[in-house]
Amino acid sequence: MSDLPSAPGQRWLTIIGIGEDGPAGLGDEAKRLIAAAPVVFGGKRHHELVAGLITGKRLAWESPFERSIEAVAAHRGSPVVVLGSGDPFLYGIGATLSRRIGAEEMRVIPAPSSFSLAASRLGWPLQETATISLHGRPLDLIRPHLHHGRRIIALTSDGETPAQIAELLRVTGFGESRLHVLGALGGDRERQRSARADRFDLGEIDPLNVCAIEIVAGEGARTIPFTSGLDDALFEHDGQITKQEIRAITLAALGPRHGELLWDIGAGSGSIGIEWMLADPSLRTVAIEQSGERAARIARNAVSFGVPGLAIVEGTAPEALANLPEPDAVFVGGGGSEEGVPEAALHALKRGGRLVANAVTLEMESMLFSLQQQHGGTLTRIEIARAAPLGGMTGWRPAMPVTQWRYTKK
Repeated sequence: MSDLPSAPGQRWLTIIGIGEDGPAGLGDEAKRLIAAAPVVFGGKRHHELVAGLITGKRLAWESPFERSIEAVAAHRGSPVVVLGSGDPFLYGIGATLSRRIGAEEMRVIPAPSSFSLAASRLGWPLQETATISLHGRPLDLIRPHLHHGRRIIALTSDGETPAQIAELLRVTGFGESRLHVLGALGGDRERQRSARADRFDLGEIDPLNVCAIEIVAGEGARTIPFTSGLDDALFEHDGQITKQEIRAITLAALGPRHGELLWDIGAGSGSIGIEWMLADPSLRTVAIEQSGERAARIARNAVSFGVPGLAIVEGTAPEALANLPEPDAVFVGGGGSEEGVPEAALHALKRGGRLVANAVTLEMESMLFSLQQQHGGTLTRIEIARAAPLGGMTGWRPAMPVTQWRYTKK
């Protein structure tokens, strides 16, 4: 047991990544550590793969999984080995444990990830390929990655997921895309097969599979551009939407930063909060909307844009703002003129946070002017005109001007 330090503060936790080839893919150090461990945590499959090496107590993962994390942490200071799949820090057990246990307490021996194995089988440069985990996560997360010519490698949950991905591609206009299903990578049962999304007929897919996709956009395919200010037509709405050009200016004013939370007050179609989340996977939104019909529409839009994690609070501000997590940024749109809304938003906003409010009515414009006089910040007048038929010629048709107040909390 000398290979595993047990003194508090030392590296008591060893995380070992294993592949489908079991002990054959492990180095001598990993094998020694597994054999020396008095306690070995892992899934049933992991235990079976290295059954001949384990001499200590086997502990399987529990449900809910948090109970297993607590069980590992309860052994702090005593030698423990945790078995994971491939690279434990790529959507794996290592990433989960690191939120509870410091790096100075663990040693990690990774194996090639499923992403690496799939890329090597296909000859795809990994740095040029989008990688995403759909294991236990909504399939819609793949939607922002659907761009013509892009390659995607997706971790899946089971043998049914590839067919579900194919159907999503078909209905969104990417039916000509080619799917490569790679099952049991690295093991004796490894198998690779391919099919077009709109002709997908692969059966008996190994539950342990990776789906690699070569994206081909057909006519009318729903591609979500990388820019802010997406076409209004991409959103389902009833006219209550921050228009494309104003939305782009508003997102620039909000200035999304890694890991931040936005309150979208009076969310309407949800367009501001959705584009906020599209800027980076770490970003979060709480959309506050008093209309039940619009709240349901926001949920549908969030799914169709691949950000199903957008949270929706159905209610009227400022009452609906109570007990919400503290925001890093706030956008006040429709309904923002309600008494007490700006004050409640300003009070909740973190120090250094940004508040952006748009007004199209004289009443709300007057309120923003008063807020600017009281708190500071900047007022901007935004006027957009679009060319349109005018008799037998063409003229400019101005949209309603927007007054925007930007404020950073000191």
